[in-house]
Amino acid sequence: MIMDEFKNGRNKDVQVPPKHGENHGETVKNQDFVGIEPDSSRNEEYAAEITADDYEQKREEGIGTDDGVMMYGWIAIALSAISFFMWPIVLGAAGIIVGFVSRSKGADTLGNIAIAAGAISILITLFILPFV
Repeated sequence: MIMDEFKNGRNKDVQVPPKHGENHGETVKNQDFVGIEPDSSRNEEYAAEITADDYEQKREEGIGTDDGVMMYGWIAIALSAISFFMWPIVLGAAGIIVGFVSRSKGADTLGNIAIAAGAISILITLFILPFV
């Protein structure tokens, strides 16, 4: 009966397994006339993984902690702080611009603080002080 079909290895309802050739079941696409697969059809990963060890190594190398880089951030904060007391539009804009420069150099925290302080100084001057 049914069990006899399985014992003999002959069951008509069972699907035939796929045949695997040279390419191990992958479909060959973009194959040129010579039979060599071009580079563009390969699925390769180009990104590198980052681990905690890599992050610590970058911190030890001093990326973004150089005194020359930090100088831009501190100048930007000084311009933005002074803009609260005199020439708010000019010094606030200068603080924002130098803040973006310091962010591009690697001093992200100082640059962000300077950008925020310069923007707050300009907004207070334009929208709050006229009504006081």
